[in-house]
Amino acid sequence: MTTEKENRKSLALVRTQTMERAQGNALPIEFRTLSINVTETHRSNKDSKGKSKPKDEGIASETDYFATVDFHKLTPAEINLRFNSNEALGLEQAEAERRLRANGPNTLISRKPNYVKKILGYVFGGFCSVLWIGVITFFICWQPIFQPDVVPTNLALAILVIFVILLQASFSAFQDYSTAKVMSSIMDMIPADCMVYRDGQLVKIPASTLVVGDRVHLSLGNKVPADLRLVQASNDTRFDRAVLTGESEAIEAAITSTDDNFLESKNIAFMGTHIVQGSCVGVVILKGNETLMGRINKLTTGRKVKPTIIQQEISRFVRIIVALTVFLAGMIFVVWISWLHQKYPDFMPTQVMLVTLMGCVVAFIPEGMPACVSLTLMMIARRMRANNILPKALTTVETLGCVNVICSDKTGTLTENKMFVTNFAFLDHESTPDEARSRFEKETRPNSLPQPNDSALILAHRQLQLATLLCNNAKFDNDSLNLPVAERKIHGDATDSALLRFGSQVADSSVLEPCFERTQEIPFNSRNKWMMAVYQGSAAQPEVIKTLFGSDMMSAGNTGNEKDSQLVLVKGAPDVLLPFCTSFLSAASNAPQNLSPEWIAELSRIQMAWSRRGQRVLMLCKGRFVPYFAQSATGTSASSLQEELTRQGLQELCIVGLVGIMDPPRPEIKDTIAACRGAGARFFMVTGDFGLTAAAIAKQIGLFSTEREPDTYEDIVDPTRKGLKINSEGDYDDLGEYELGRPRFREGSSLVLTGSDLTKMSPGEWNLVCAYEEIVFARTSPEQKLKIVTEFQQRDGVVAVTGDGVNDAPALKAADVGVAVVSGSDVAIEAADLILLGGFDSIPVAMRLGRLVFQNLQKVIGYLLPAGSWSEIWPVLINTFFGTPLSLSSFLMIIICCFTDAFPCTALVMEQQEFDLLALPPRNAKKEHLITGRIYLQSYVFIGSVMTFFSNMLFYMYIKEATGVEFSDLAFKFGNLPLDKLAAKGITADDFNNFYVNTGQCVTFVSLVIMQWGNILSIRNRRLSILQADPIRAQRRNLWLFAGMLASLLMAIFVTEVPWVNQVMLTNPVPIKYWLLPIPCAAAVLLLDEIRKAALRAFPKSIFGYLAW
Repeated sequence: MTTEKENRKSLALVRTQTMERAQGNALPIEFRTLSINVTETHRSNKDSKGKSKPKDEGIASETDYFATVDFHKLTPAEINLRFNSNEALGLEQAEAERRLRANGPNTLISRKPNYVKKILGYVFGGFCSVLWIGVITFFICWQPIFQPDVVPTNLALAILVIFVILLQASFSAFQDYSTAKVMSSIMDMIPADCMVYRDGQLVKIPASTLVVGDRVHLSLGNKVPADLRLVQASNDTRFDRAVLTGESEAIEAAITSTDDNFLESKNIAFMGTHIVQGSCVGVVILKGNETLMGRINKLTTGRKVKPTIIQQEISRFVRIIVALTVFLAGMIFVVWISWLHQKYPDFMPTQVMLVTLMGCVVAFIPEGMPACVSLTLMMIARRMRANNILPKALTTVETLGCVNVICSDKTGTLTENKMFVTNFAFLDHESTPDEARSRFEKETRPNSLPQPNDSALILAHRQLQLATLLCNNAKFDNDSLNLPVAERKIHGDATDSALLRFGSQVADSSVLEPCFERTQEIPFNSRNKWMMAVYQGSAAQPEVIKTLFGSDMMSAGNTGNEKDSQLVLVKGAPDVLLPFCTSFLSAASNAPQNLSPEWIAELSRIQMAWSRRGQRVLMLCKGRFVPYFAQSATGTSASSLQEELTRQGLQELCIVGLVGIMDPPRPEIKDTIAACRGAGARFFMVTGDFGLTAAAIAKQIGLFSTEREPDTYEDIVDPTRKGLKINSEGDYDDLGEYELGRPRFREGSSLVLTGSDLTKMSPGEWNLVCAYEEIVFARTSPEQKLKIVTEFQQRDGVVAVTGDGVNDAPALKAADVGVAVVSGSDVAIEAADLILLGGFDSIPVAMRLGRLVFQNLQKVIGYLLPAGSWSEIWPVLINTFFGTPLSLSSFLMIIICCFTDAFPCTALVMEQQEFDLLALPPRNAKKEHLITGRIYLQSYVFIGSVMTFFSNMLFYMYIKEATGVEFSDLAFKFGNLPLDKLAAKGITADDFNNFYVNTGQCVTFVSLVIMQWGNILSIRNRRLSILQADPIRAQRRNLWLFAGMLASLLMAIFVTEVPWVNQVMLTNPVPIKYWLLPIPCAAAVLLLDEIRKAALRAFPKSIFGYLAW
């Protein structure tokens, strides 16, 4: 058995290695990468003069810059001297204005468009490049070089094609204008004021007018407007750098350098970060693009913008149509030069041949398609805005319909970011806040202080209550103190806020907290991962601290014994603090007990149990600090005192208790995840939380759909573990595969990976990870989030990423759809494709609308191709190869493409979904294209051929009725008219060619316009009958269709009935009979497609189902 397992494991390893492939990463840097490189540069400069250089050019240049910056090492006086700023008065207003003129505003660079390139793209991109050839040809044929006659119709055609080109360019420009307008409206929402000292006065100015040397005053809630060197700071000042570093915990501020690395020193406040506690004053040292945020932003905006999926699809369609057009034109030219011109030189002279070739171009290219595509995207984008989603670019809208992987943050996205305590425990007693509140109400008097004769359990509860209140930097807002505790506003981070609310709710603390005075503090930081606060008793109530924490506790104003202690309270993660603990507080006796291995196991059991319920576990400890020993040991140096405080404070800690904090899931998130899953998109959580906590939240919100323990990295490395976990024989082949464009994964397969796991994974192991349906990435850094995105993209995932920080910008940029919240950083908003104005539950709506875009675009193109392409090219081919008169002029072809088809097409973009689009899997962008062979079959071979037959039949019917000349008299005659038949009717050859043929062309034109009515009524339903989904009843109502039909009819009347149009463009009025005959032809188009749909519904797996578009 062991040998078999080893063989299978070897086989797994071999298969894994065969799936590995080279991977590259040319994405922009992030804060942490840059910081590490700066630190390494410092070290390498000390060891060996810069042997180690970052490989990436962008990283190298920024590393070199920040490695030489010394602002954090200067004293406040040196800073003021360097920037010529007065410590008391700040800058003079005149000097600030001079610096603003000289150095420019404090703004971030944005991607500046190359307007010349854009205009050239508008005018010559897509179909326009081919149409310009037509313009030149029509101009040449207007005044032929070898013929003296001027042909004004060709001039009119040249002008008309130029108008079509400008129309297409206008729609493309409008798309870009729409994007710029949305970005402008978003940036307007971002606060842009700050408080500075000018001429000794504290004034509010726009942040964009800040200059280097300005003294900026920041207080709670302010956003840092530039990179500042802090010169003054209150003891409790803390900054939230999550927007840059991704770390959720705020860091304390300092006014002296704390690190050789400029990016890690705490006396620097970086642009875009927030002050979450305290107040401070800083001098502007870097502004705008020179700031850290500005430099990261430049690297992000400097990346080449990749085309969206819909842009790729439209480009593919353009290439196919242009290739077919060139092929047909080339074929006509070869036939003309090798046979037609040789045998029938008078039928198609050079001038006529050129016009015919351009007629082929005009005929086969659906010139109205770009405008109709723009209209479709605009209408869907408008619906998205109504659902609190702002698409920055219209072309991004459709990409959402292809998304098959969603990587979401946890805090604030999947959860409410409103933490509260759900459980607390001493190692020998567990309880809840409600139980504790009931116990206090029964056993104590309101507003009473602790008494020595209180029960041991009450006194233990008091210690834990005080630990949560005192080892805490959150504060209630003064204006909300009259409200119930649950409704009060709190200033502080989410964790401290939860502890403050808990401590205030279990028992009244208004008379208890004044009995303690804080003497020292070490705030939480990402290096220590704990917070420490030191207290002594108040002068007014010195007995309270002695009653609860020991008779040797010091009080203010009472020196007492020189060896008296101050109370040390510490909070942090159990894993971090446990090595410093030697005892725990027993709730049964209110006395410390030795922390034996059995009690450590009990602590671990509580932590694991709470984590599995999705709770974040914090441990609160108490210790002692003897100021006398600290002073005698270290003197009075502030840094040495803090070192001694850390040494003493962490010595022989006693565990007071544990608290379990829950960040409740958003009420709508479970349905949101289910909707995304139902739409075929895998939903992954990316968080910095503890793995068990993240997995528990995943189960609560439905991200993990089974109660079975999720797989881990060990199951990826050793696939044989899979069989052991489910009590069956594991099989490597069952671990999942992926196909091009759409991974195939197992239902209910879940996986938890940590950041450390990701650093060890090979490309082959990533292939296995891609087979999982449910994944939680825990303890991940911002760089690893980017890694997750790129790995799934390399395996054909279409990835949507949510983020709000500067550190998320490269991942948002790299994602197929980057989703930022409007309250996020400027750089994240710049990098994202969609901006969320509301809740995350609008994502499924956006996915539905993205799929509706694709569906409607297919309908639009399916509507345009039969008349605007197929039915127009056949008159040219029949004219060339059968030698008959041209049954549709180039002018009328353009009118159909750009005008008469455009009006109903505009109504088609208003269509609602025919069936539940979220019930379908995401579109496979590698295989399922906007235009497929089945759509060509439907539009060209089926509907297009029917319309071609009827329109040409009516042309020859009119010619026979008006002149007596039948089709057989014209076929293969190549200009040799039956003059005897014409003479019998009194018609000359010139009359036939210049009047009757022109009128017949108008008959063809009118018939195509009217037959398109039947086409639009059929194309709006892919499967359903018009009797099931008509445009009148409420469910699928679209009365705009009839308005579009009316507009196309009016345009046809204008073209055929207005005298000056008749004269210039060689059109004629159409007999009333030929306005009526196309109506049954349109009904036939509709009826034939209804028969096809009925056969499809009846026999979905037959040839009808296989060929259905």
